[in-house]
Amino acid sequence: MSHKIHKWLMLFIGVQFVIWSVTGAYMVFFDIDYIHGDSLVVAHQKAIKPENLTYATAKLFKKYPDAKNLSVGLLVDREVYRFKIAKQQFIIDASNGEKLSPLNKSTAIEVAKYHYAGKEDVLNAKLILANPEFGLSARHLPVWQVDFDHFSAPALFISANNGKVVSKRHRFWYIFDWMFRLHIMDYGDEENAGNWLLFFIAILAIFAVFSGLVLTYFKAIKPRLNTRKTLGKSKKKRPSSRSSVGGKS
Repeated sequence: MSHKIHKWLMLFIGVQFVIWSVTGAYMVFFDIDYIHGDSLVVAHQKAIKPENLTYATAKLFKKYPDAKNLSVGLLVDREVYRFKIAKQQFIIDASNGEKLSPLNKSTAIEVAKYHYAGKEDVLNAKLILANPEFGLSARHLPVWQVDFDHFSAPALFISANNGKVVSKRHRFWYIFDWMFRLHIMDYGDEENAGNWLLFFIAILAIFAVFSGLVLTYFKAIKPRLNTRKTLGKSKKKRPSSRSSVGGKS
């Protein structure tokens, strides 16, 4: 009975066992910081120069009376003001009040090259306004995708509204994401590790393991124990050489 149960269970879920092994090995092999793309960007530590903040904030609020969450930062090598009006973000030059957002293509490439850790050339830059590709959240739109010439196909995503790097991706991240989806059996694009299919297959896997343990006992362990018992009984029944010699004398 255990043999049949184990055979049919393994035929049913055996492919998923292989998928779990392959995907798990891939996710363990690569360092998670590399997968996240942390090695693609440089964390610059340039200080803001107060003398360059020549555009008064009073002028800013007069021109943008609904501005909120005002902050001072850098856009490559220039001081800028960042703020929000409703849900939209803005950048203006802190020296003259020039509006810099949304970023144009050349500025987006300049920002991407400034933050990129490698020395490869830019392959392409495209503005994403809607329907972001797999792996990019819609809350970052509009965003510039800047691709670099490297075998891992690295790309930096620059917000067109605030000029910041909002995401970074490469080929191994996309593979990792698919491996994770296959590992948790997320075939509905929900990214949910608690889906019912995974729960059902996990229960069947537990039954398959226990049936395999039962099979191991009856097919491997028990025969050896029986063999040892048989050998032990035969040794007890067999007369020793000393007693037979003593009887003859």
